Amino acid sequence: MTANDPVTVSIRREVDPERIPEVTAWVQAGINRANRYPGFLGSGWVRAGEDANVWHMLYRFSSEATLDAWEHSAERAEWLATGEGLVRSERSRRRTGIEGWFDEPPTGSIPVIDPSATSDLEDLPPAPPRWKQAVTIWLGFFPVNLVFGYLVAPVPGWGDLPLWLRVLATTLVLTPIMTYWVLPFVTRSLHRWLAPRTS
Repeated sequence: MTANDPVTVSIRREVDPERIPEVTAWVQAGINRANRYPGFLGSGWVRAGEDANVWHMLYRFSSEATLDAWEHSAERAEWLATGEGLVRSERSRRRTGIEGWFDEPPTGSIPVIDPSATSDLEDLPPAPPRWKQAVTIWLGFFPVNLVFGYLVAPVPGWGDLPLWLRVLATTLVLTPIMTYWVLPFVTRSLHRWLAPRTS
């Protein structure tokens, strides 16, 4: 892990069930603000059910520095103040690398409004098993790599390039595509399958 690695913040929030519409609007307002901030890579959020008062959220920044800039910004502080009383408790954790995309989905961030709320993280949902993460990544990588292969095959001289140079060009092009678009889309599409099963 380095200071320049992307960072995903996973949050579990318990909200006031009487104020769901207000919380929904408040969360979306936070996403909209974060979306304009440098380094913001995406966010999302889900509830366990229509009447559930526990929400699971994620947001992701390109580095610790950009995340810290957002979390200590006056704009975020102002947004948090407007949500006072909407959230009963909050627990959060940070993850780096690809694993963070496999947490329960996502958004902004809030202070613990209930001062008696515990900060214990044991009831946060774990990431899916490694084999499910591997399958998810492959499901994104295979079609993207295949399409790229078809697109560059007609390029004059492409087949004559050394293997290492073709691999370098391929990974330089496909890595950001996978990170910013394909992997988030695939994990959102498979979130029910990726969610840990409870007995």
